[in-house]
Amino acid sequence: MALAASSAAAVLLALPPPAHARPASATPHKCEGGESDSRGHSSVDGTELAWDDESKFDDARKHAIKAWTAGTLKQVKIKPDGATTYADLEWRDTSNVAGQWANTYGKWDPNTGTDYLWLNRAHLDAGKPFGNNEHRRRVAAHELGHALGFCHKDYGYGQYPSVMWADYGLIEGKDINGPTSNDVKAYHAPWG
Repeated sequence: MALAASSAAAVLLALPPPAHARPASATPHKCEGGESDSRGHSSVDGTELAWDDESKFDDARKHAIKAWTAGTLKQVKIKPDGATTYADLEWRDTSNVAGQWANTYGKWDPNTGTDYLWLNRAHLDAGKPFGNNEHRRRVAAHELGHALGFCHKDYGYGQYPSVMWADYGLIEGKDINGPTSNDVKAYHAPWG
């Protein structure tokens, strides 16, 4: 009898919790490719992201940081690395059009130590197809979003605008220069 009771208890504990319906007004935080936003897959250490700068695109970095710390986006403190801290993220430049870089303007590169946020001078330098501050700012804001733990969004392209769309042409076409209201809602889901 005790075995039957303990078996029944195990079965009850194994049942998934009931699913709760999402309010109709909630914006989906759906990601492409089955990924999900994640505090654990970010450059953030606790609630702080300390950065170091090895990029020539200071304006883009400043814009991205300002965009992701504006308004209600205060839960993650994004600040420069100091003498007594280690950098969680380093802004770097590359100039590469080989392989994956052929059409890549920027990239967040997570590592076991310091993560890198690459800006591709081959596309973003003056005189290049996307060589102005507006394009650089968009790319930097998008990549910093990845460093904050956000995946490429699948918001029914056009229906729910996002700086985290994978297709830069859509971000440019909607003139998105930082987190949209949908991105702000997605930010608060993992960060509070």
